[in-house]
Amino acid sequence: MDVKQLRALVTVAEAGSVTRAAELLHLVQPAVTRQIRTLERELGTALFERTRHGMRLTTAGTTMVERARRALNELERARAEIRPNPDTVSGIVTVGLLESATGLLAEPLVDTIVRDHPGIELRLVTAYSGHLQQWLDDGDVDLTLLYNLAGTPSLNVEPLVRERLWAVAPPSASLRADEPVPLEEAVSHPLVVPAAGHGLRTVIDGAVARARVEMKLVVQTNSLHVQRQLVRAGHGWTILPGVGIAEDVANGSLSAAPLCEPDVWRSIVLGTSRAGRITPAAEVVAGELSREIRSAVRQGRWPSAELYGPSTGTGA
Repeated sequence: MDVKQLRALVTVAEAGSVTRAAELLHLVQPAVTRQIRTLERELGTALFERTRHGMRLTTAGTTMVERARRALNELERARAEIRPNPDTVSGIVTVGLLESATGLLAEPLVDTIVRDHPGIELRLVTAYSGHLQQWLDDGDVDLTLLYNLAGTPSLNVEPLVRERLWAVAPPSASLRADEPVPLEEAVSHPLVVPAAGHGLRTVIDGAVARARVEMKLVVQTNSLHVQRQLVRAGHGWTILPGVGIAEDVANGSLSAAPLCEPDVWRSIVLGTSRAGRITPAAEVVAGELSREIRSAVRQGRWPSAELYGPSTGTGA
């Protein structure tokens, strides 16, 4: 088993065909086929089902691709880290961002890294908080933002900010930032909410249970974009952090107000793995991401957010 075989395996899996994989790898098709068959002989099992529609991974193939992709990523990271340049921090850093905060954080983070740390290659991914945590546990991301999480045996967390959740409605509802809406009133409207398992949905469900009110669910979705789109189209209200709807409120396509009775908060932490070594490049990116978040809150670019400090508490 060698690196070329692993790269061929992953490329065929992603491309869905040997022909396309050969083009991507700049090899002739028989060479790619030979690498896959050699790997299958060594492992003693088929990694692909050959169908008229292309190459389909077997159960064993799916497992092998997952491990091979991780091994290739680690080799690529190592190669980036040991390039000889003692004056420059270098390496590949994969960062997980929460979808609601991506618009606020992605561009300034990239600007800072490109300008001040040109030896670092950033890779940004977004997903549910639960998925991001799993990727961190598996070593697929180096650091990530997460919802409402304390330290765990596998993770270190740095509390960064807590933010109030808002009721979000079509413009016709005329919600205002200076007139909070009781939770009971907000959930009495048809609701477009995050799908079960989403970190934000967990916060909403907890607040509803504590307030002993019932939600009138209409649509559940795993997309912040779809939530906003459906509310704009008049299909109901939703509940989101202010950072996720600031632009829509500013341009008048949505109206919004903070929740009250009770106030509902989510906390955001920066997570890193306790296992393995945190690379110098990852430490640099973690520091820059933390600074950008604190700057956004202090400058008022993160609506209804508070930095964690001695008097902040734990959030909800």
